[in-house]
Amino acid sequence: MITKIKGKYVIGFDGHSHVIIEDGEVVYEGNTVVYVGENYSGSYDKLIEEKDSIISPGFIDLDALGDIDHALIFNEIDADKRKDLYWSEEYFDNYRDEYMTEEEESFKSLYAYSQLISNGITTAMPITSVNYKKAGETFEEIEAAVHHAGRLGIRVYLGPSYVSGMHVVDSEGNVKVKWMVEEGRDGLLRAEEFIKKYHGMYDGLINGVMVPERIELQTEEILLKSKEISDRYKCPIRLHAAQGEFEYNTIYGRTGMSTIKYLDSIGFLDKRTLIPHTIYSSGSKYLEDNSNEDQEVLKKRGSSVIHCPLVYARSGHALNSFGRYRRIGVNMAMGTDTFPPDMIRNINIGSTLGLHQDGGNPENNFAEFFNAATLGGSKALGRHDLGRLCVGAKADIIVIDLSGFHIGTIDDPLRTLFLSGSGRDVKTSIINGKIVMEDYKIAGIDYEEMKNRAQEYFNKMKEGYAYRSRNKNLNLDSFSYKKVQ
Repeated sequence: MITKIKGKYVIGFDGHSHVIIEDGEVVYEGNTVVYVGENYSGSYDKLIEEKDSIISPGFIDLDALGDIDHALIFNEIDADKRKDLYWSEEYFDNYRDEYMTEEEESFKSLYAYSQLISNGITTAMPITSVNYKKAGETFEEIEAAVHHAGRLGIRVYLGPSYVSGMHVVDSEGNVKVKWMVEEGRDGLLRAEEFIKKYHGMYDGLINGVMVPERIELQTEEILLKSKEISDRYKCPIRLHAAQGEFEYNTIYGRTGMSTIKYLDSIGFLDKRTLIPHTIYSSGSKYLEDNSNEDQEVLKKRGSSVIHCPLVYARSGHALNSFGRYRRIGVNMAMGTDTFPPDMIRNINIGSTLGLHQDGGNPENNFAEFFNAATLGGSKALGRHDLGRLCVGAKADIIVIDLSGFHIGTIDDPLRTLFLSGSGRDVKTSIINGKIVMEDYKIAGIDYEEMKNRAQEYFNKMKEGYAYRSRNKNLNLDSFSYKKVQ
């Protein structure tokens, strides 16, 4: 079947960069783009005509929220009270169980992936919290996520996450890592089994990835074996690293090196390696190291950084800076990492923070962030058929409505979108040639039921934090504005 889409603005790709084609057309056959330009003269079976809209490649989100976000619990809580949200050492030593049921853990990915599609994410590499887990993600919950992704029609890079340790708080209020090495080894086995079983399913929408959790919760043995599996199956590997003070100090204390230099020293970094955040790396205002040495290592190895500006901005932190990384030559991709999974909002705040950190340098402009959310993500995945609209690319296409009163007047359509729009302006999403959302609605989704189930999940998850806390009288409602008189 051949489908033609007409729009006021088409974001095409000329082989080097995105270009805006006014009154443009995109034509796809099956799951592949066959024409981008004006006045297509060939035959077609279906016409989608979208006035006052941007026809764009879908966003690639490489740190995409895959569960019900805990940001509502953690945000605006001071550091001492936040410690009560970690596991108590007593709980770690004596209990350790799954607080949520298998059915509940299955539901969370259905909810999360529906949110991703609604915000124009066409390729996602999900992440979920392990704060309320027994030891990373179970095989069953990621197995359920496979089928939710396949039925919804979103392209995902999936694998069960795993940890070899956990943050705990002792009776004196000290945060430390306690080890559970066997759980990490078991998680590694689950991860490889998943790739062998599910990679390529649902017409190629399901792709395997290695996702060991945060670096300070891994042994060197697990890191090296994770990289071996990534190399064996030629799949990406994502590791959260250089993202916080505790982690940075822990790795430096163990190795005498920065997080990035340590990873390089063990051969972990190459073109398949994706590192979310890197906030605590050379040149950061949070460190004494004012050099570009960590960034030069990332550039040399061809590793990609996944930039997630909104989630860090909420805690008063920022990368120094997106533009500096780009000038050095580090490949930058994007992630949302929180709720809402709104890439447009992330581009807006990311550009603002980048310009602030970087003295107004143009490498922090909206266009550079849009490139990161499309071309940068495709480069990180080694997928030159994603993140662009050109002949031969996958038909991953979103329609963004610019007709709303809130959009205001229109100049450059992308600048207008990133100044005035949000993910809620994404009207239609086509992934792998299939319309998965039309006129803001995903077929087969009962939105009211989903909302109610998500609230039930969140309420129980919130109880789980109290269940595992060192503070037996923890009342999370006491942190709420609704309690302020």
